Amino acid sequence: MSDFDLDELRSELDEYAKPQKVVSRSPREERIIAGFEDIQRFVESHGRPPQHGEDRDIFERLYAVRLDRLRGLEECRNLLEPLDHQGLLTGAHAPVPADDLDDEALLAELEGVEGAPDITELRHVRSVADKRAAEEIANRERCEDFETFKPLFDRVSQDIKQGVRITRQIRKDAGFLKADIKQGEFFILGGQTAYVAEVGEPIRAPNGEFDARLRVIYSNGTESNLLLRSLQRALYKDETSRRVSEPTAGPLFADETDEEDLASGTIYVLRSKSDNPVVAANRTILHKIGVTGGSVEKRIANATKDATYLLADVEIVATYELFNINRGKLEGLIHRIFEPARLKIEIKDRFGNPVVPREWFLVPLAAIDEAVDKIRDGTITEFVYDPSEARLMPQR
Repeated sequence: MSDFDLDELRSELDEYAKPQKVVSRSPREERIIAGFEDIQRFVESHGRPPQHGEDRDIFERLYAVRLDRLRGLEECRNLLEPLDHQGLLTGAHAPVPADDLDDEALLAELEGVEGAPDITELRHVRSVADKRAAEEIANRERCEDFETFKPLFDRVSQDIKQGVRITRQIRKDAGFLKADIKQGEFFILGGQTAYVAEVGEPIRAPNGEFDARLRVIYSNGTESNLLLRSLQRALYKDETSRRVSEPTAGPLFADETDEEDLASGTIYVLRSKSDNPVVAANRTILHKIGVTGGSVEKRIANATKDATYLLADVEIVATYELFNINRGKLEGLIHRIFEPARLKIEIKDRFGNPVVPREWFLVPLAAIDEAVDKIRDGTITEFVYDPSEARLMPQR
């Protein structure tokens, strides 16, 4: 018969039969553990803890910051120590450089570690796709052949200043994220002009949409090799991003507008009802030409009290709606064209002060229509207005 103590055996069996204690964790604790496990997988893959440094991968830098935070929070250490088979929580760590990471990227990674709400209440945690997009945008490198592209940036900058190109805000309702980015297009992203130098072969993304690898050159002499969808997301998230139009972006004036066109205003042509002898003698060919961003009717509502309108009622004889153009520059262009026919008249305002209105021209309506047509097709610079012929003439 075996020599054993029945009481001792019963005690061991009772201990064995006890149900295993179930540990209940809050969503926040689960998130902290999940974040720590990401770091552990990095260590298993690389054979070392994540490190700081601008030369490091952005995710390694994020893991390094996260590990420092976990080491520094007693609550996190107490929670994670039973899981720390690699001794990560006991390692020394250097202070995190203040400018080492993008704030948005860092905050998104550390949600739930430093007192954030439970995971069920988080509102600003970025998706994996967004994190990858941030990584691609951040990973810019020096463009070795930037001198090849510099003249393009200089030309675009000059075109924008001269009104040859305009910049359009990228709006949520403009369908931009569904549109393809094409080679040769310019954008403004993060305060830098970005040029799409190359678009690679189409590839199918995991979500089924088509994507492509881009080579994007920036006006500060850097470049990045990123996915088309990543650039789209970056442009969409940047509230100051703009799309730069082509030099020939379409008609300046049209009866129908494109869904992405932004209404800029109206050219208006007025005829005065003044009984001034000069005005009365030239009424059929004397016109005020202006540009407004608001209602023409509202603009002329107080014409009888405004010397600009010759202190008399006016009638609207023509309007031309315009899109995507600088109103001030356009008005200046029209006035320069008809400068030889500008009316020279002095009247007194309501207070007896002499006023010389500057926007009245002795020009038939047909000539104004012709000028608008030539502005539309881009040939206006080839013509001058000849008052003796009352029409536009080719420059000699």
